[in-house]
Amino acid sequence: MKVAIVGASGAVGQEFLRVLEERNFPIDELLLFGSSRSAGRKYTFRGKEIEVKLLQHNDDFKGVDIAFTSAGGGTSKEFAETITKHGAVMIDNSSAFRMDPDVPLIVPEINGDDAKNHNGIISNPNCSTIITLVAVNGINQLSKITSMVASTYQAVSGAGAAGPVELEQQTRALAEGKPVECKTFPYQIAANLIPQIGGFNDDGYTTEEMKMQNEGRKIFHLPELLVSCTCVRVPVVRSHSIMATVRTEKKLTVDQVKQAIAAAPGCVLVDDPAEKRYPMPLETSDQ
Repeated sequence: MKVAIVGASGAVGQEFLRVLEERNFPIDELLLFGSSRSAGRKYTFRGKEIEVKLLQHNDDFKGVDIAFTSAGGGTSKEFAETITKHGAVMIDNSSAFRMDPDVPLIVPEINGDDAKNHNGIISNPNCSTIITLVAVNGINQLSKITSMVASTYQAVSGAGAAGPVELEQQTRALAEGKPVECKTFPYQIAANLIPQIGGFNDDGYTTEEMKMQNEGRKIFHLPELLVSCTCVRVPVVRSHSIMATVRTEKKLTVDQVKQAIAAAPGCVLVDDPAEKRYPMPLETSDQ
């Protein structure tokens, strides 16, 4: 297949490169695209250097089978027609098309069959939404989830490549007694928590917090699902953590829930309090 990555120099674009190589994805030709800032950079894929091309409105996507896009919602909307006009399937990592009724919103372990009903674009959900729904999908299979209360502890990598850099710089500055600079986050993130990700709406929820409900309804095909979510940025490099309390239509036992989670695609049950075994971002990072 001929595959393209749009936003190849960003944190997500770099992860695309790593995962495609790790999974030995069937690629005959790989194209990398980026902004004027990243055009000309070279990245190694399967031992071969590939230069990032400038993303433009032209025929560069002719013959491309799949295009992974991670350059932000504005770029995705602007270039969607250019990317798909010759038949490429655009798999978009931004929020641009998530709630579009004509665009499937896919978590493969949950609703992979929905991807077959695409019109050239497949959307990828919000990071916390994916993690939470994969974790509770087994429970939803036992009994429909009616409501959920969630708290997220989101790593700085969620803010892109600049997030981990800023955390490292601030941590070093604090250790050396130097002033801390804040560019990526509105406040110092080192040795701190920031209970805001995205802008606030009229109800007092942030845009990040509302994604769990809005996207969850679409992915689970549960239009009445109720979610109350609190999203917090934490000084962890990568791997978000989430607490979720779910209410189901039928009463379930703890053992039923544990078995359902352990058997669900994409899940590993880590639950042995006596041995101090529980999920931690240090163990799940880079998986």
